[in-house]
Amino acid sequence: MMDGLKKVPVREQDPKKRAKNFEEVCLGYNQEEAMAEASRCLNCKNAKCVSGCPVSINIPAFVKKVEEGAFEEAAKVIAEASALPAVCGRVCPQESQCEGKCIRGIKGEPVSIGKLERFVADWSREHGIVPAGSGSRNGKKVAVVGSGPSGLTCAGDLAKLGYEVTIFEALHEPGGVLLYGIPEFRLPKDTVVKTEIENVKKLGVKIETDVVIGKSVTVDQLLKEEGYDAVFIGSGAGLPMFMGIPGENANGVFSANEYLTRSNLMKAFREDYDTPIAAGKKVAVVGGGNVAMDAARTALRLGAEVHIVYRRSEAELPARVEEVHHAKEEGIVFNLLTNPVEILTDEKGWVKGMRCIRMELGEPDASGRRRPVPVEGSEFTIDVDTVIMSLGTSPNPLIFSTTKGLEVNKRKCIVAEEATGKTSREGVYAGGDAVTGAATVILAMEAGRAGARGIHEYLEGRAK
Repeated sequence: MMDGLKKVPVREQDPKKRAKNFEEVCLGYNQEEAMAEASRCLNCKNAKCVSGCPVSINIPAFVKKVEEGAFEEAAKVIAEASALPAVCGRVCPQESQCEGKCIRGIKGEPVSIGKLERFVADWSREHGIVPAGSGSRNGKKVAVVGSGPSGLTCAGDLAKLGYEVTIFEALHEPGGVLLYGIPEFRLPKDTVVKTEIENVKKLGVKIETDVVIGKSVTVDQLLKEEGYDAVFIGSGAGLPMFMGIPGENANGVFSANEYLTRSNLMKAFREDYDTPIAAGKKVAVVGGGNVAMDAARTALRLGAEVHIVYRRSEAELPARVEEVHHAKEEGIVFNLLTNPVEILTDEKGWVKGMRCIRMELGEPDASGRRRPVPVEGSEFTIDVDTVIMSLGTSPNPLIFSTTKGLEVNKRKCIVAEEATGKTSREGVYAGGDAVTGAATVILAMEAGRAGARGIHEYLEGRAK
């Protein structure tokens, strides 16, 4: 008999095996396991899990359908709110969102909502279930800049409302951060990402790749010359930040963005692809977020000994608990309360080490986390040949610098209304990392939905 207070365990690859391959770590639920886990749901009338979901999926309704074995019906419920369920089921921080609000979690473990969403999405893909689109078009055209989670969500919602939508993507393949930023072992590209993009296209959305907005064509030209009635900017935040310490321009220093893009989009992890990547024998990844974990676990799979270097303690690590747990299981070393001060190089300009200083935690800063303070006289050197900087990203200035009347803030993020995505330029809406700076996939999707609502209200109002 199953203990209703405990989650049905999720099968995973053995840590020693997975540390040497790029296959998916988490294997997910089968039908029997999913139905058993769904039966743990209390079916609350006032379901707090829904308020914890940024895109407001009707969680009790889809979980009930899973419990009944009505998986196609469960997929329909999810599709009302989310265009990327297989993605969200894998990479959403459910522990701080839907599952964090689950009543089951008060006296036991919350329902594995994310794993159930993933199961439904995977079952739908395996059984050829495709989301229903709009039966008619309303004659209005909308351009979406960027094919990441925000752009795909906005485009999907607008297509369902009858708009003719075209996504413009700068790279040669659509998917944005889903494709180039998240490793294969967390988010399989061919089976998961590309299938969900195809499902958005089946709603009637067109995708044009190799189009750099601001260079190939501007937002102003889309509105004035190309016949678009509105534009949604979901271009993300792909400009990496660095520390500004000596030696940062040395050979063997990467941004996490570049490192992950080479591995993911350019498939450097595959032996049959001739993509250069400096895997390194001993790698330091500076940072403590999810992207840092992704870069560290990628370097490990490419054969390196890997150290995470983070200036705060484990309690302040911004990465998901699951990602930290997986990284530790796989053998990644955590150098906590440690901050780099200089990257050391040899006579040819290659990394040969990193000088660091010990830190201690002082009073909380603006983020609410205790501010790290250097410990005098505690400097030491880590012997590394590769350094990956994972310190966050900011939006590329190309779009706002080529768009008239588009207001940005001091962080160079586009200023937009949270509820509608409306910007200072009429007909232009924005959302996701281009507005907030680097954040999560699900928050970008929430912003995409808000942008679609805002554009719909704007164009409906203009037609009256």
